[in-house]
Amino acid sequence: MKNVIICMIIIVASTYNYTQVNASEPTGYLSVTGPCNLEFPKDHGPHPGYRTEWWYYTGNLQAPSGQKYGFQLTFFRSQIRPLADRQKWPQPASAWRTQQIYLAHSAISNLTAKKHLQAERVSREALNMAGTRQVGDTTTVFLKSWSAHISPDRHLLKVNADGFSYELTLVPQKPPVLHGDAGYSRRGSTPERASCYYSFSRFAAEGRLFIDGDMASVKGQAWMDHEYSTAPLEPGIQGWDWFSLQLTDQTEIMAFVLRTKETGGIGSVSSATIIDKLGKGRPIKNNELAVSVRSTWKSPRSRAVYPSGWRLQILPGSIDLIITPNLADQEMMTNGSTGTIYWEGSVSVAGTKGGRPITGVGYVELTGYAKPFSAPM
Repeated sequence: MKNVIICMIIIVASTYNYTQVNASEPTGYLSVTGPCNLEFPKDHGPHPGYRTEWWYYTGNLQAPSGQKYGFQLTFFRSQIRPLADRQKWPQPASAWRTQQIYLAHSAISNLTAKKHLQAERVSREALNMAGTRQVGDTTTVFLKSWSAHISPDRHLLKVNADGFSYELTLVPQKPPVLHGDAGYSRRGSTPERASCYYSFSRFAAEGRLFIDGDMASVKGQAWMDHEYSTAPLEPGIQGWDWFSLQLTDQTEIMAFVLRTKETGGIGSVSSATIIDKLGKGRPIKNNELAVSVRSTWKSPRSRAVYPSGWRLQILPGSIDLIITPNLADQEMMTNGSTGTIYWEGSVSVAGTKGGRPITGVGYVELTGYAKPFSAPM
């Protein structure tokens, strides 16, 4: 769902004063209303005309010393005016003029040292400061010195921020999996309240991580989401809890819970996907899914109270998992870009599947706890 984190549309003033738009119905943008007919590698690239899009990476890494880390990197594309408005531009148009704004969030969870580091970037798609490039079968998403280079055999991530940086090579272990109905992922009661959504559910990750000048060689596994949409969330939805879990039997689970404002319960279009060893996804419906909160954590900054432990049950496959944050404080404060407060963090998994013990790792994203998440998704 993002991420990642997500689904954030903003208004951009010339002074770079970013605020969320209200969640009124958009006009003049493309809508997702049915099968997405995704084709790769073409659809690793951008989808201008849709209001918001993101490329989202998370993963769990370990150094030879035993130190453990989590990482997050998300690029957002925000279309601030419909494509048809380009016809109204003066000619010749300024090189600064654009219909697209790119934003990016990154974080490192130093799980051994119990520290969470974060950074953000923002730029218009102009003068080669941010955007995407597609050459042959390769897509590059970039924002200044941050980039994700997506080729058929690997994804290369580069981030250079104050206090931390990293270069990671991610090798897909499975093909992309399409969520929902062949990538058409419902988020509400009407057809256009939906997104086109796919994931790489398991990468072998390897690279270098720098924290305060100290370098660690790291290996582990990672996850990638790519999603685009236009419609706002359904009225009455407070936010969402999103889970990406990688289990030791080489299967994965994506699950999202849309929380209703009145009860905090599970919205009717909450769903999940179970990905088998070969990469084939099985959609899980709302009535086959149960998520309960086992504990909470209160942020000392936002004062938001977040879940801090869950029980996830999925009827198909007899799955019963306990999910535990590897660090309580993995809250993201993004006043310099999207202005959204959310929790995005590394977790550990233990439980049973088909009656047999199983463990795993993953990431969880929580929105709408500091305040209702009213931005378009």
